[in-house]
Amino acid sequence: MDQIAKYKKIIRELVEHYGSIKKVPEEVQTLVAIDEDHGQYLLYNSGWKDDRRNYGCFLHIGVKDGKVHLYHDGTNLEIGAELLELGIPKEDLVLEFQAPSKRAISGYALA
Repeated sequence: MDQIAKYKKIIRELVEHYGSIKKVPEEVQTLVAIDEDHGQYLLYNSGWKDDRRNYGCFLHIGVKDGKVHLYHDGTNLEIGAELLELGIPKEDLVLEFQAPSKRAISGYALA
C-alpha cells in the first residue's frame, strides 16, 4: 500500500469511528462526509433541538500533496496527536488551523 492510500485509510477509519459515536441530542445527527477522490473527510452535525438549528462541521481532515492537513478540530480529542499515534509522521501532518508563521516553530509540516 502506498503512503497516500495508507493515510487515507487511517483517516477514513478514524472519521468513521468517531462518526459512529452518538453524543448529540437525538434530534441531531452526526454525519460523515468522505470524498476519497479528493481526499476530504468531514464530521458534522445537522438537525434541530427545540427551535434551534444545530449545524456545523467539527472535524475536517484532507490529504493533499502527500501530506495530511488537519483543517479543523472542533473536538476535545486532540485529533492531531491521535493521527500521530495511528502512524502519520509529524513531518507529514499540517496543522492548517494554525497560522503559517506558528507552523514554522511547531515541528509539524509547513504545508
